[in-house]
Amino acid sequence: MIKIFISILLLFFSNASAKTILFLGDSLTEGYGLNKEESYPSLVEKLIEKELKKDVVIINGGVSGSTTSDAILRLKWYLKKKPDIVFVALGANDGLRGLDLKESQKNLEKIIKLAQNSGAKVLLSGMLIPPNYGEEYSESFKQMYINIKEKFDLPMLPFLLENVAGKKEYNQNDGIHPNKKGYKIIARDVFEFLKEEL
Repeated sequence: MIKIFISILLLFFSNASAKTILFLGDSLTEGYGLNKEESYPSLVEKLIEKELKKDVVIINGGVSGSTTSDAILRLKWYLKKKPDIVFVALGANDGLRGLDLKESQKNLEKIIKLAQNSGAKVLLSGMLIPPNYGEEYSESFKQMYINIKEKFDLPMLPFLLENVAGKKEYNQNDGIHPNKKGYKIIARDVFEFLKEEL
Protein backbone atom coordinates (compact mmCIF):
# COMPACT_ATOMS: atom_id res chain seq x y z
CA MET A 1 0.00 0.00 0.00
CA ILE A 2 2.83 2.38 0.89
CA LYS A 3 4.60 1.59 -2.39
CA ILE A 4 1.46 2.45 -4.36
CA PHE A 5 1.11 5.74 -2.45
CA ILE A 6 4.76 6.64 -3.16
CA SER A 7 4.31 5.78 -6.85
CA ILE A 8 1.28 8.07 -7.08
CA LEU A 9 3.20 10.89 -5.37
CA LEU A 10 6.14 10.48 -7.74
CA LEU A 11 3.82 10.50 -10.75
CA PHE A 12 2.08 13.65 -9.48
CA PHE A 13 5.31 15.56 -8.88
CA SER A 14 6.76 14.36 -12.16
CA ASN A 15 3.79 15.75 -14.10
CA ALA A 16 3.72 18.91 -11.97
CA SER A 17 7.31 19.68 -12.90
CA ALA A 18 6.76 19.10 -16.62
CA LYS A 19 7.06 22.30 -18.60
CA THR A 20 4.36 23.26 -21.07
CA ILE A 21 5.46 24.65 -24.43
CA LEU A 22 3.04 26.39 -26.74
CA PHE A 23 4.02 26.56 -30.39
CA LEU A 24 2.03 29.46 -31.83
CA GLY A 25 2.18 29.42 -35.60
CA ASP A 26 0.59 28.81 -38.97
CA SER A 27 0.48 25.84 -41.36
CA LEU A 28 4.23 25.30 -40.96
CA THR A 29 3.65 24.62 -37.26
CA GLU A 30 0.36 22.80 -37.75
CA GLY A 31 2.04 20.25 -40.01
CA TYR A 32 0.05 20.96 -43.17
CA GLY A 33 -0.43 17.90 -45.38
CA LEU A 34 0.81 15.49 -42.72
CA ASN A 35 -0.43 13.90 -39.52
CA LYS A 36 -0.13 16.03 -36.38
CA GLU A 37 2.36 13.48 -35.02
CA GLU A 38 4.68 14.34 -37.91
CA SER A 39 4.65 18.10 -37.25
CA TYR A 40 7.78 19.62 -35.77
CA PRO A 41 6.19 20.36 -32.34
CA SER A 42 5.35 16.67 -31.92
CA LEU A 43 8.82 15.63 -33.05
CA VAL A 44 10.40 18.14 -30.66
CA GLU A 45 8.42 16.54 -27.82
CA LYS A 46 9.89 13.14 -28.70
CA LEU A 47 13.42 14.56 -28.84
CA ILE A 48 13.04 16.18 -25.43
CA GLU A 49 11.76 12.97 -23.87
CA LYS A 50 14.38 10.81 -25.57
CA GLU A 51 17.50 12.97 -25.33
CA LEU A 52 16.84 15.11 -22.26
CA LYS A 53 14.81 12.48 -20.37
CA LYS A 54 12.33 15.18 -19.38
CA ASP A 55 8.56 15.22 -19.35
CA VAL A 56 7.04 18.04 -21.38
CA VAL A 57 3.55 19.06 -22.44
CA ILE A 58 3.38 20.29 -26.03
CA ILE A 59 0.55 22.44 -27.38
CA ASN A 60 0.47 22.73 -31.16
CA GLY A 61 -1.12 26.13 -31.71
CA GLY A 62 -0.52 26.11 -35.45
CA VAL A 63 -3.44 26.97 -37.73
CA SER A 64 -3.23 26.90 -41.51
CA GLY A 65 -3.51 30.39 -42.99
CA SER A 66 -2.96 32.12 -39.67
CA THR A 67 -1.67 35.69 -39.69
CA THR A 68 -0.17 37.68 -36.84
CA SER A 69 -3.53 39.40 -36.43
CA ASP A 70 -5.79 36.39 -35.87
CA ALA A 71 -3.19 34.68 -33.68
CA ILE A 72 -3.72 37.27 -30.94
CA LEU A 73 -7.20 35.99 -30.02
CA ARG A 74 -6.01 32.40 -30.29
CA LEU A 75 -3.17 33.10 -27.89
CA LYS A 76 -5.56 34.49 -25.27
CA TRP A 77 -7.36 31.14 -25.26
CA TYR A 78 -4.14 29.11 -25.10
CA LEU A 79 -2.81 31.17 -22.19
CA LYS A 80 -5.55 29.65 -20.03
CA LYS A 81 -3.40 26.51 -20.13
CA LYS A 82 -0.56 28.53 -18.54
CA PRO A 83 2.34 27.58 -20.85
CA ASP A 84 5.85 28.03 -19.45
CA ILE A 85 7.28 28.73 -22.90
CA VAL A 86 5.66 30.31 -25.96
CA PHE A 87 7.50 29.69 -29.23
CA VAL A 88 6.24 32.29 -31.71
CA ALA A 89 6.53 31.23 -35.36
CA LEU A 90 4.26 33.67 -37.19
CA GLY A 91 4.38 36.17 -40.03
CA ALA A 92 4.86 34.01 -43.10
CA ASN A 93 1.28 34.56 -44.29
CA ASP A 94 1.51 38.29 -43.61
CA GLY A 95 4.53 38.41 -45.90
CA LEU A 96 3.07 36.21 -48.62
CA ARG A 97 -0.02 38.42 -48.69
CA GLY A 98 2.07 41.56 -48.84
CA LEU A 99 0.50 42.98 -45.68
CA ASP A 100 1.67 46.19 -44.02
CA LEU A 101 4.70 45.12 -41.99
CA LYS A 102 4.23 47.90 -39.46
CA GLU A 103 0.91 46.29 -38.53
CA SER A 104 2.49 42.83 -38.52
CA GLN A 105 5.17 44.03 -36.13
CA LYS A 106 2.55 45.61 -33.84
CA ASN A 107 0.66 42.32 -33.79
CA LEU A 108 3.78 40.33 -32.95
CA GLU A 109 4.60 42.77 -30.17
CA LYS A 110 1.08 42.36 -28.74
CA ILE A 111 1.54 38.59 -28.81
CA ILE A 112 4.87 38.83 -27.01
CA LYS A 113 3.52 41.20 -24.35
CA LEU A 114 0.48 38.99 -23.73
CA ALA A 115 2.66 35.92 -23.32
CA GLN A 116 5.20 37.67 -21.09
CA ASN A 117 2.49 39.19 -18.91
CA SER A 118 1.18 35.68 -18.31
CA GLY A 119 4.60 34.70 -16.98
CA ALA A 120 5.69 32.69 -20.02
CA LYS A 121 9.17 32.79 -21.52
CA VAL A 122 8.93 33.87 -25.17
CA LEU A 123 11.11 32.46 -27.92
CA LEU A 124 10.95 33.94 -31.41
CA SER A 125 11.37 32.29 -34.77
CA GLY A 126 12.29 34.45 -37.73
CA MET A 127 10.98 33.93 -41.23
CA LEU A 128 12.04 34.95 -44.72
CA ILE A 129 10.04 35.50 -47.89
CA PRO A 130 11.11 35.00 -51.52
CA PRO A 131 12.93 37.91 -53.20
CA ASN A 132 10.24 38.13 -55.90
CA TYR A 133 8.22 40.24 -53.44
CA GLY A 134 10.75 42.99 -54.05
CA GLU A 135 14.11 43.49 -52.42
CA GLU A 136 12.91 46.31 -50.17
CA TYR A 137 9.87 44.40 -48.83
CA SER A 138 11.85 41.16 -48.38
CA GLU A 139 14.59 42.97 -46.47
CA SER A 140 12.06 44.86 -44.32
CA PHE A 141 10.36 41.55 -43.54
CA LYS A 142 13.64 40.02 -42.37
CA GLN A 143 14.50 43.13 -40.37
CA MET A 144 11.12 43.07 -38.61
CA TYR A 145 12.13 40.01 -36.59
CA ILE A 146 15.52 41.48 -35.72
CA ASN A 147 13.82 44.66 -34.49
CA ILE A 148 11.47 42.65 -32.28
CA LYS A 149 14.27 40.44 -30.96
CA GLU A 150 16.28 43.50 -29.95
CA LYS A 151 13.33 45.41 -28.50
CA PHE A 152 12.31 42.56 -26.20
CA ASP A 153 15.76 40.95 -25.85
CA LEU A 154 14.41 37.59 -27.01
CA PRO A 155 16.23 34.41 -27.94
CA MET A 156 15.61 34.03 -31.69
CA LEU A 157 15.92 31.22 -34.19
CA PRO A 158 16.91 33.22 -37.29
CA PHE A 159 14.90 31.21 -39.84
CA LEU A 160 12.51 28.34 -39.10
CA LEU A 161 13.11 26.70 -42.51
CA GLU A 162 16.87 27.32 -42.54
CA ASN A 163 17.94 23.89 -43.78
CA VAL A 164 14.74 23.01 -45.62
CA ALA A 165 13.53 25.95 -47.73
CA GLY A 166 14.16 25.63 -51.46
CA LYS A 167 15.25 21.99 -51.22
CA LYS A 168 12.91 19.78 -53.24
CA GLU A 169 13.75 16.62 -51.32
CA TYR A 170 12.54 18.18 -48.05
CA ASN A 171 9.31 19.74 -49.26
CA GLN A 172 5.89 18.68 -50.44
CA ASN A 173 4.82 19.20 -54.05
CA ASP A 174 3.73 22.78 -53.38
CA GLY A 175 7.35 23.70 -52.68
CA ILE A 176 6.27 25.58 -49.53
CA HIS A 177 5.38 23.07 -46.85
CA PRO A 178 7.95 20.58 -45.53
CA ASN A 179 7.51 16.85 -45.95
CA LYS A 180 8.32 14.22 -43.31
CA LYS A 181 12.06 14.51 -43.92
CA GLY A 182 11.88 18.28 -43.80
CA TYR A 183 10.03 18.32 -40.50
CA LYS A 184 12.62 16.04 -38.92
CA ILE A 185 15.30 18.61 -39.80
CA ILE A 186 13.20 21.51 -38.49
CA ALA A 187 12.46 19.60 -35.28
CA ARG A 188 16.16 19.03 -34.68
CA ASP A 189 16.96 22.71 -35.25
CA VAL A 190 14.13 23.86 -32.94
CA PHE A 191 15.12 21.31 -30.29
CA GLU A 192 18.75 22.47 -30.28
CA PHE A 193 17.52 26.07 -30.04
CA LEU A 194 15.15 25.65 -27.09
CA LYS A 195 16.70 22.83 -25.07
CA GLU A 196 18.63 25.28 -22.87
CA GLU A 197 15.29 26.69 -21.71
CA LEU A 198 14.11 23.36 -20.31
